[in-house]
Amino acid sequence: MTTKTYQLETLTCPSCVLKIQTALKKNEGVQEVEVLFNSSRVRVTFEETVVGSGALVRIIEALGFKVLGEK
Repeated sequence: MTTKTYQLETLTCPSCVLKIQTALKKNEGVQEVEVLFNSSRVRVTFEETVVGSGALVRIIEALGFKVLGEK
């Protein structure tokens, strides 16, 4: 398992949190998703052999959120 944290541009509403969590959790290989509203960060634990970090970033950006970096 791999855990990565993605820094997003400012999240503007609590429904954004749910939107991101729901979209990421639908993916095979994603074990845990935590969206931190106050710091605009998304922490994802996933199986890298099933889904890659790049795919997760594309999912987040397809929802209309800009990923500023990965930690």
